[in-house]
Amino acid sequence: MAGFETYQEYQRIEDYDEDSPPGEEELLIHVPDGRRDPWHHIKNLDNFFTRIYHFHQRNGFTCMVLSEFFELVQFLFVVTFTTFLFNCVEYDVLFANRVVNHTGQSLGPLDRNKVTLPDAILPTEQCTERIQGNSWIIFLLIMAAIFWVYRLVKVICNVISYWEIRQFYKKALNIQMDELCNFTWQEVQGRLIRLQREQPMCVQKRDLSELDIYHRILRFKNYTVAMINKSLLPVRLRVPFLGDMIFLTQGLKYNFELILFWGPLSLFQNKWSLDPKYKRAANRQELAKQLSRVILLTGLVNLLLCPFVLVWQVLYAFFSYAEVIKREPGSLGARRWSLYGRLYLRHFNELDHELQGRLGRGYKTAAKYMNSFVSPLLAVLAKNVAFFSGSVLAVLIALTVYDEDVLTVQHILTAITVLGVVITISRSFIPDEHMVWCPEQLLQCVLAHIHYMPDHWKGNANKSETRDEMAQLYQYKTVFILEELLSPIITPFILIFPLRSKSLEIIDFFRNFTVDVAGVGDICSFAQMDIRRHGNPQWMSEGQTEASVYQQAENGKTELSLMHFTIKNPRWEPPQESSVFISHLKEKVHQDAQTGPSPQLLLSEAPLCTSLLSNESATGPDNLLASVLAHPVLTASGLPGRNRRFIPPSSAASAAASVLASLSFSQQPHAGRSRSHTLLPSRLHHDSTMYCSDHTVDHSMSASESRVLSQSHSALASEFASTEMSLHAIYMHEVHQQKTQHPSGPIQTCVPMKDLSTNCAEGPQIQSAQTVTLVPPASGRLGGWAEQEEEEEINTNPVLDQTSRGSS
Repeated sequence: MAGFETYQEYQRIEDYDEDSPPGEEELLIHVPDGRRDPWHHIKNLDNFFTRIYHFHQRNGFTCMVLSEFFELVQFLFVVTFTTFLFNCVEYDVLFANRVVNHTGQSLGPLDRNKVTLPDAILPTEQCTERIQGNSWIIFLLIMAAIFWVYRLVKVICNVISYWEIRQFYKKALNIQMDELCNFTWQEVQGRLIRLQREQPMCVQKRDLSELDIYHRILRFKNYTVAMINKSLLPVRLRVPFLGDMIFLTQGLKYNFELILFWGPLSLFQNKWSLDPKYKRAANRQELAKQLSRVILLTGLVNLLLCPFVLVWQVLYAFFSYAEVIKREPGSLGARRWSLYGRLYLRHFNELDHELQGRLGRGYKTAAKYMNSFVSPLLAVLAKNVAFFSGSVLAVLIALTVYDEDVLTVQHILTAITVLGVVITISRSFIPDEHMVWCPEQLLQCVLAHIHYMPDHWKGNANKSETRDEMAQLYQYKTVFILEELLSPIITPFILIFPLRSKSLEIIDFFRNFTVDVAGVGDICSFAQMDIRRHGNPQWMSEGQTEASVYQQAENGKTELSLMHFTIKNPRWEPPQESSVFISHLKEKVHQDAQTGPSPQLLLSEAPLCTSLLSNESATGPDNLLASVLAHPVLTASGLPGRNRRFIPPSSAASAAASVLASLSFSQQPHAGRSRSHTLLPSRLHHDSTMYCSDHTVDHSMSASESRVLSQSHSALASEFASTEMSLHAIYMHEVHQQKTQHPSGPIQTCVPMKDLSTNCAEGPQIQSAQTVTLVPPASGRLGGWAEQEEEEEINTNPVLDQTSRGSS
């Protein structure tokens, strides 16, 4: 970073960086009668919009209050129950190491020596004496009580805040709580924008755009995504025998945010403004030393608190996963998107629910790809271990069925449980005998949903190096748990040693990539998705960008983020430079579509392609993706089409361009700032069976029926928007590979010819893209480790290794 000292100093776009002018935060503002609602001229719009978003995503006031309440109860239960287990249980009696003699005339000889649960629990007086006699227990209980009281005060403040947001939804947005689940975020956001015009919430800007709201909610998140994109964070560790590893946990991420964004010694002087001293290059060395001291202090505090945090992590993991491991041992063999993967794959200006939906669609495909790598040696060992363990388990179960007294034998239940776990783990290493080796197509299918992939993965999907790098993004849940358990130990050393050496790079990053936007404040310049400033010529922005290598976003993140935001927010009007890029992209798509296969041909191949990619539960939009991804394989194999004529070979880029062009209402590219460049389902012909115009709806339809119909249209539009973005990702990656002249290797024909012919003959005959019936997938709630909802794993039903292999 030292080579960039000559960069020009921080420039401001507007004069003010706050909703209130500097020095006048407490200035009284005259509000006319009738407009005295508390949401006029809100000072901290970041917090306000974030609370509105979380209120919508967490399903309203009641659910949020209950979640806060049970978090308090959960903490209290863990502390109380752990104290009880350590001090109030007589384990010698419980384990029958000491004989208990009950007295009573009604008891038989056997009952007098029988141990009951109350026998193993100490009296209250003796339990209290044990606790009072242990100074460490007293100290830990005092610390836990202080933290619980702090959490209680915070919960009370949060409940008050939730009530205010509830009133805002009801009075300002006219959304009742029983109807909240029927509104999408785009609909809520649209009402916010209209409300700003009628009752200004922001002083400095009369009209708010969708991008302004995203900037407010994702201000710090965009900085984090940009730092990961520029390889500034996280720190890579070189571990003996394992090589380079990326270590990023919830605790480490919390410390990063504490140091950089919202801590008392952070770089920001408030929620929306970077401290002015970090905007000048003159004192960068001194500021780097100051940041280094802050990181050192934070690391030492983490080292001091390490024992307490570690104990809590172990206890919480035990209470959370012990029953799950006993009931479903194979659940630890499931995978999840790692925290690093979620940040690496995240677009600029992508909200949590958008990221969750996108990665959720790629969950099963990624599992199929990872499970396609098998070790023959491990497979042989696993088969034999499963055989021997299963034989012993079968005998024990048979004896138990014959005589239930077998269960009273010491450690017999432990043996049955351990054998069941061993069998489940062993089976996860045994590949499915019907599995087809097709890594290149599977990885392309994963790319369609995650949108980002290093260039060197292309053509190398069958190599273990690619799989290992993918495993950093898509890790085993066991690895996730171990990392979280080790986080209290490793985090202090990462802060004290590797991170401190990057202090100067961090200071330069915030100075060079921070801009001030009127009505929004200081934001990461990458979040503006400015092609001219941060575009990459190799990602279709050739001739439109002035960015140096240092200023360019890696992996086409600026271009892909712009397309993603444009598709997800069809009413947003992009700046002139962005409109030019989108129009250029659309023109390129229509040119390539002329040499590509027809959409009717692609749709007719959908059942065959879905079978090839092992996607049995594919919906209509998924069928489009399957057709685009598998069409190059079909054409390379020399199979005849439906008209019995051989189809000339074509690439995934031309197939994607053909489908994208068919989604456009007009075949002529349009420039300017209009929304004519957006390829959304609403652009389809109005006589399509998938969409009906307003005049086709019966005027006598009830309000509830009309709302249900609107919801189905919104869900279908959302599915098509996600498919459109997936097609753009495939197309842009293919064009990027062509520009860089990266060797892609021969296309793999991974399915036997007879299977292709059979599936093709049995597949349904689809006439056109206008008559396909699409069923959008249902969304689900998430669960897992105690962490922020945005960091929780995507899939409610984790896909086990063996299950994924069986479905491949």
